[in-house]
Amino acid sequence: MSERVALDELEARDWDALVRAAPRPSPFLLHAWLAAWWSHYGEGGELDVRVVRRNGRLAGALPLCVRPRRGLRVLEFLGAEQAHLADVLGDPESASLLTASLASHAADFADLYGLPAGSRAATLLPLRLVARVEAPVLDLDRPWEEIYAAKFSAKTRQTQRRKLRRLEDEGRVQFRLAETPDDVVRALGESFRLHELRWRDRRDGSDYSTERGRAFQHAAYRTLAGQGIARVLVLELDGRAIAFNCHLVLEGRLYSHRLGFDPAFARFSPGLLCTLDMCERAVSEGLTLVEWLGGDEEYKLQLADRLDPLLEGFGLARTLRGHAAVGVRIAAVQARQRLKRVPALRRLYEGRPVRRRTASAYAAR
Repeated sequence: MSERVALDELEARDWDALVRAAPRPSPFLLHAWLAAWWSHYGEGGELDVRVVRRNGRLAGALPLCVRPRRGLRVLEFLGAEQAHLADVLGDPESASLLTASLASHAADFADLYGLPAGSRAATLLPLRLVARVEAPVLDLDRPWEEIYAAKFSAKTRQTQRRKLRRLEDEGRVQFRLAETPDDVVRALGESFRLHELRWRDRRDGSDYSTERGRAFQHAAYRTLAGQGIARVLVLELDGRAIAFNCHLVLEGRLYSHRLGFDPAFARFSPGLLCTLDMCERAVSEGLTLVEWLGGDEEYKLQLADRLDPLLEGFGLARTLRGHAAVGVRIAAVQARQRLKRVPALRRLYEGRPVRRRTASAYAAR
């Protein structure tokens, strides 16, 4: 039988053991991550964390909350759109009990973002599933030199080496990995600065530029850095960061979470150089794979061995307004996806003026 509990009533160690045992363990379901997210985004909402205990021990968990949205009460995963790889935790029997308990939820409808394909929640719950983002995955099953040679042609590898040499002509180049809590927080400050430069005059759909979003990142990354999970790789030129990759490492897997660069150095491809260094370090550490959790950038797709898309599930409507909202929400998601497939419209969607882009294209000829 399942029960509802407050997140702070649970032992983080017991909760995290369920996360680590999951088929696709997600650092975004760890107790510290969820607690930090709820403390920064839970205002006006209501926790709906459900657990199953067996012989007094935690055997399963379903991290949910109900938050207001446009006059409706919406059942979401804790983490909402930052709930990458979210799922019900525990053994199959516990998962069945937990999902069955949702027949008594108190929201208008459910909007469950971040489900991996084949997840237990997607299988057990009556949801309408929409693929939201491609999630490139790279297997680290051989030496980095072999992976690198297999993914990029000799000409492309030569171009990348030439860009690094040209960057070195500009000054002292260093890749620095921040791992301790204090170092990670300092590196996050640099990532915020670079993110702001990268997205200036463009539509930024993330919360990485907001005061609340940055406070949340600080809290979550500081705590997880203390557990050896959160890290920030920074590419520096003369001691100043020009690119970064925030990532988390759990159960032998690396999850690339945020990345960016200073557009003033775009000709050197600093973001790609930072990513390649991150992958090489992951192989040296003995990690088994890299997950990008989204993004259709060419270099991610070229590095990937496969795509494991993240899904969004809509359903469990309990009111007429909830049923209507499910249909509207699905239509809106599908419309945005069609919009992004049209290059000119995608630029407008992202807040990049078509005129400026066109002028740049002609200037580059």
